[in-house]
Amino acid sequence: MPRPPLQLFNSMTRAIEPIVPLDRAGKRLSLYVCGPTIYNYGHIGNFRTYVAVDILRRALRHFDFEVDHVMQFTDVDDKTIRGAHEKGLPLKEFTAIFRQAFLDDAKTLNLEVPPRTPNATDHIPAMVALIQKLIDKKSAYVSDDGSVYFRIASFPKYGCLCHLDLSSLISGARVNQDEYEKEGVGDFVLWKKWVPADGDVGWDSPWGKGRPGWHIECSALSMEHLGEQIDLHGGGTDLRFPHHENEIAQSEAATGLTFVRHWFHVEHLLVDGQKMSKSLGNMYTVRDVLARGYTGRELRYALLSGANYGKNLNFTWQGMEDAKTALHRIDEWRKRVRDKAAEGPPSDGAASSLPAQEFVAHCDAALADNLNINGALGHLFELVRQTNGALDKAQILPGEARALAAAWTALDSILGLGDATVVIPVEVQTLLDQRAEARKAKNFAKSDELRQAIEDLGWKVKDTPKGQELLPG
Repeated sequence: MPRPPLQLFNSMTRAIEPIVPLDRAGKRLSLYVCGPTIYNYGHIGNFRTYVAVDILRRALRHFDFEVDHVMQFTDVDDKTIRGAHEKGLPLKEFTAIFRQAFLDDAKTLNLEVPPRTPNATDHIPAMVALIQKLIDKKSAYVSDDGSVYFRIASFPKYGCLCHLDLSSLISGARVNQDEYEKEGVGDFVLWKKWVPADGDVGWDSPWGKGRPGWHIECSALSMEHLGEQIDLHGGGTDLRFPHHENEIAQSEAATGLTFVRHWFHVEHLLVDGQKMSKSLGNMYTVRDVLARGYTGRELRYALLSGANYGKNLNFTWQGMEDAKTALHRIDEWRKRVRDKAAEGPPSDGAASSLPAQEFVAHCDAALADNLNINGALGHLFELVRQTNGALDKAQILPGEARALAAAWTALDSILGLGDATVVIPVEVQTLLDQRAEARKAKNFAKSDELRQAIEDLGWKVKDTPKGQELLPG
């Protein structure tokens, strides 16, 4: 059965549109994602975006696209320079710590890290060349203080992504910092002249020693790795202004071409209904969640479920418990299906399993509709309910079970939940082995005593025809 075309919400047009790559003759699709600024550990709000992007990339592959994915690490900006100075470390050494921390957290969440993850500071010449091109086109100018600014008045489309009415905003002033609010609309900095506070951070340029502004980084890196036009550009919704707006202005002013065909933005993660902030004490890192006893798999489930990527998602600790319960239910069902599949070869045409075929079709339809993950999960749990009932009544043949397992594998190639990784503590394994010996000796009183000791340590024991099965409590 052919899959429906994949459609995604386009932030530029504010409409759900099919993905149509620039490469009309093939299925190659370029995807650029704004990576982290590596000055601290990423919080779970950051990782909501990266989980959504990971699902997008997996879904594109599922819908037969060949994805050329690039994500940069911002290792020079106001925050990284300030952080390096506070720690008394060279910039490169300071940012390397948090680059590795991000990669470690990504592994915890089972993110597929893009094959190309350049650091911004490795591409300074490309940024200098792009800035010079903008100066030559009169879209940028060197100020009297030695910095280079983009001239907003040279780009009439400015504000097209965020649908800004520039006439109602304060404009005309120069904005020197990397991040600012809408009220700060003005000519933005492309190259910041070196000042003593920058210390040893600076590069030579035709306009003197300095360093790039944040916004020019992504335009230069995406052009260098993916070309002057890209199919998909993704990031958190907080980057739409000013970062992505400025990317459009400087890129299109330089090339005269449409910079991005399709914009993909992930909305905010709230915590207990509130915006995350240090002052509220609700800004959690991945490591904070693990310290509470949860797994990366459970956090991934919580971040991908509950709300579509285009809507705010509310994180709660009860939600983490719900994620744990949901995964346990999936894992129990998968084990039953595997056990049934192992009972014999496919027979009686069972490999064509109608429930599995219908499930795959329903999931494909949900995913094609703007990555409706909750819709796909709804179909999954309905399948779990129906087939558990059929398994209870011995109404599923081994071949049908194999088809169900294959259907789950197809969905999980997008969800990325994988298998539960259970690490059994030594003391629990010792009690489990002792209980096996007690049961073998038919000492059931001792067996019950050991079962209770295992449960007291937070685990459960299930006796099956194949022996003991240990489950997390």
